Amino acid sequence: MNDAAAAGGDLIARKEGSAGIIRLNRPKAINAVTLEMFHDIDKALDAFEADPDVAVVVLEGAGERGLCAGGDIRALWESSKVKGDLGKVLWRDEYILNARIKHFPKPYVAFMDGIVMGGGVGLSAHGRHRVVTERTKLAMPEVGLGFFPDVGGTYLLSRSPGEIGTYFGLTGTTMSGPDAIYAKFADAVVPSAKLPALREALTKVAPGTNSAQIDRLIAGFATGEKAGPVAALQVRIDGWFARGRMEDIVDALESDGSELAQAALKTLGEKSPRGMVVTLKLLRLARVTETLEECLVREYRAALEVFASDDFREGVRAAVIDKDRNPKWSPPDIEDVTAEMLAPYFAEIGADELKFPDSK
Repeated sequence: MNDAAAAGGDLIARKEGSAGIIRLNRPKAINAVTLEMFHDIDKALDAFEADPDVAVVVLEGAGERGLCAGGDIRALWESSKVKGDLGKVLWRDEYILNARIKHFPKPYVAFMDGIVMGGGVGLSAHGRHRVVTERTKLAMPEVGLGFFPDVGGTYLLSRSPGEIGTYFGLTGTTMSGPDAIYAKFADAVVPSAKLPALREALTKVAPGTNSAQIDRLIAGFATGEKAGPVAALQVRIDGWFARGRMEDIVDALESDGSELAQAALKTLGEKSPRGMVVTLKLLRLARVTETLEECLVREYRAALEVFASDDFREGVRAAVIDKDRNPKWSPPDIEDVTAEMLAPYFAEIGADELKFPDSK
């Protein structure tokens, strides 16, 4: 997006024709989202929802690298080190915004071009119209930070076909655009060269245009792809990841000598053992949970525990701060993650800690 992207602050919200444009505007940071940006997005949605001349909302990222690389992990790490409250405040407001996006009454179109990770998934994959491209690299790599796929990630992943979501959630493997459609994180592949024309068309839709009409408009620019490379692997992935315990998933991979199984095993060996066990339990609970909001409440409880944990600080240190890619996890092995360690992640939270406005 070349026009005036450098102008304004970290979040640009404005009307263009009949579209309400929300642009994440931190291109040097691949548009990593801050607490203030979440607040500004919420204000923009207030304005666009109330404006009868706004027919559709479009989410986009400044620069050429991607929509959004996630949240401001460094700020969270610094707050965690001094036992601050940024995690509690940021995740509360972010998760409430994620739920608002899912229920937004006007068509909400997300351009998921380039890198889309973590918090960027929360801002896009809960929208009603999710557009990916041949450049899309979508991932939820949080387990590598001693965390888990949050922002409603457990809700989304648990609704992917078979164990595809378990695979992506535990390994943090990157999805292509067509992979994201198969995993139910996106709806249409549009060539990146056609995004400007699609964007222009969206600014000209009439107020009152419904989601079915927006779908037809997007389809006119789309390739029609519905499945990427991961679809062909589903039977094998299901065989390995349809287990209730991490130990059993590891055993299944170890007993399979294939290159794919060994690659997955190597990837899991780099992740936080505690993070993997927490993630697997959250995914299994999400599978039998009806609403996004229920999953977000569960994620919030677990996130507060993660924020206070050594694993989170160590994972961020190794990946983002020192970049030595050599985290020292606690405990170091899956077998050492006890029920007592897990209990606080799944404790009940107070009714007012994460309160959603009534959905419209």
